[in-house]
Amino acid sequence: MVKRPDSNKARLNRHKRVRGKITGTAERPRLNVFRSLNNIYAQIIDDVKGVTLVSASTVEAGFEGNGGNKEAARKIGQIVAERAAAKNITEVVFDRGGNIYHGRVKELAEGAREGGLKF
Repeated sequence: MVKRPDSNKARLNRHKRVRGKITGTAERPRLNVFRSLNNIYAQIIDDVKGVTLVSASTVEAGFEGNGGNKEAARKIGQIVAERAAAKNITEVVFDRGGNIYHGRVKELAEGAREGGLKF
């Protein structure tokens, strides 16, 4: 019997390790990224109050196109940056959610930077 490592368990362990080091405040909230096979989700969270300030995802009604590719991730990054700017949020802490900073996660981050977020 071939034993495969549980990749989601490994991601969750990495996520715990990252979350032990970073936290979002009112002055500098946390930009959290979750990546599934078909979609990508981004939230800006104030961990002190435990409140989501801004969110965007490819499952929203207004989003058009495929949600599981780099172009969609960049669009979501730009959308979340626009919504953050509307709430006067300019600086965030980036939380990659245990994923490797590569591919769709990297595109979302670059889209958010293009939209005006600093991290």
